[in-house]
Amino acid sequence: MSKQKQEDRTSRLIFGSVLAVIALAVLVLACAVVGRVFRTNQIVRDGGAAGLSPTERFYLQTYLTSRLDDLDGSAGSNMAPVIFRINPGEGASQIALNLQAQGLLSDPELFLNFARYYGYDGQLEAGEFTVNPQITVRELAVLLTDAAAQEEWVTFIEGWRLEEMAQHLRDNPVASVDPEEYLALVRQERPLFRLGEYDFLASLGAGQTLEGYLFPDTYRLKPEATAADLVYLQLDTFGRRITPAMRQAYGTQGVSLRDAVTLASIVQREAVLDAERPVMAGVFYNRLAQGIPLQADPTVQYAVGYWVEGNSWWKRPLWQTDLDFDSPYNTYLYDGIPPGPIANPGLSALEAVAFPETTDYIFFVVDCTASAPYTHAFNVTYEAHLAKVEACR
Repeated sequence: MSKQKQEDRTSRLIFGSVLAVIALAVLVLACAVVGRVFRTNQIVRDGGAAGLSPTERFYLQTYLTSRLDDLDGSAGSNMAPVIFRINPGEGASQIALNLQAQGLLSDPELFLNFARYYGYDGQLEAGEFTVNPQITVRELAVLLTDAAAQEEWVTFIEGWRLEEMAQHLRDNPVASVDPEEYLALVRQERPLFRLGEYDFLASLGAGQTLEGYLFPDTYRLKPEATAADLVYLQLDTFGRRITPAMRQAYGTQGVSLRDAVTLASIVQREAVLDAERPVMAGVFYNRLAQGIPLQADPTVQYAVGYWVEGNSWWKRPLWQTDLDFDSPYNTYLYDGIPPGPIANPGLSALEAVAFPETTDYIFFVVDCTASAPYTHAFNVTYEAHLAKVEACR
């Protein structure tokens, strides 16, 4: 092939490639134009809310068609979902400002005009909403008109016994959870058909409750969620939080998973400060190794039960008659670990029992001389312990 013919062929190939690129660009542009025209026409076709005057309708149609790209972009600037609350009586303008303050809405004017055109401004409902800032203004307006479809939240505190959890559900109704059904389920007075899925419940005896395994946390529930759904969520969470490393550590400490959870529930009730929990767990292990009763007040409180005068499940102070109350849970009367958990421990208490601090301590008591409240004084000898007790009387 001559040099001239080769150059002509190369030129034709280049020219053909340029034409293909131009054709593709024209096609993309045409699609964008068609899409924009379609979206513009859709706004006009929708017609807006019935109560708009002709002047307002024309203005809003013109405004919204000029902001099509903004309507399809992210409504807010935050990256993570946020719990947003609309209080009763708040109007659309105040709601838009609150959204902006929480990084959920960058352009309140666009939101208000869109909501006004479609009539959403009068349908915004009071309630809590989980809002992803990356949704569009269109999606945001629709989302805030349906509080009933939003997930609801319930929080259980570490160290609550199952009756306290049920009472919390009575005081703070959530989703479709029946507090009495919840209490009956966790007491195993009614069947839970998925219990066989949880290996950590394999040693649970007949008539034993789920005390200790109802992991305290904040849970998100759909409106239709039942008491059984909530129990399964708590058990699922417990199963995730108790890692293989923790299970192995319990074995290393010479305790079963159930005994570990029981010890953790005692540590949870005794120690307020996270930093003290591994030390306290170490004290209980030392007492068990030396055949000394645990003598933990929370076990007596659990055994005594509901304290009517104090409207509490945790009686305080305890009197000698309480310490003499005959129950296998009373660790002043019975050696070793009680038959089961006395409350539902959080992760720090469960970890403390898995990884206790190694010390020679045998005793502890609240330290009245400490600068930080709820601090305990730990001692090796009974004499030093008694001196601290006397000093704080």
